[in-house]
Amino acid sequence: MPDSRPLAADLVGACSARGISIGTAESLTGGLVAAAIVDIPGASAVLRGGIVAYDLQIKAGVLGVSHDLLAARGAVDPEVAAQMADGAARMLGVRLAISTTGVAGPGSDGGHCAGEVYVGLRLADSDDHVTQRVLRLRLSGDRTQVRAQVVRRALSEALSMVRSGESGE
Repeated sequence: MPDSRPLAADLVGACSARGISIGTAESLTGGLVAAAIVDIPGASAVLRGGIVAYDLQIKAGVLGVSHDLLAARGAVDPEVAAQMADGAARMLGVRLAISTTGVAGPGSDGGHCAGEVYVGLRLADSDDHVTQRVLRLRLSGDRTQVRAQVVRRALSEALSMVRSGESGE
């Protein structure tokens, strides 16, 4: 399985060069995205922190995800991923927020198959103009493999956003 370190190193470098701070809000990855970033020397220049919001009440109470949305659709939903990223940006005071929510497996949960994942990405430019993306992933593998794939995709997409200048700089 490919290593996420090169992606994390590239993201840390790109964010450092652009003065972009990073924060995470993670459910199924349980802090693995933040951990991948922390593994890189110099991460302290860009990573403000991470919130592990595994429980619905934490998603709502800490990150501000809508109670009504969670009641209607559950945690495995693109709008939940978007609201988690918004909450991370607000709570951590960052320009780049990465969120993860989904089912790592084994087996399904709440009508969602193992490997159904949403990654939320929110990037604000220096004038606070916000670009937001939500990735829908359908992954295969065991629980560990699914979570590792999510980390790589989240880092890759975040790097793509930063490099593409979607922060308006």
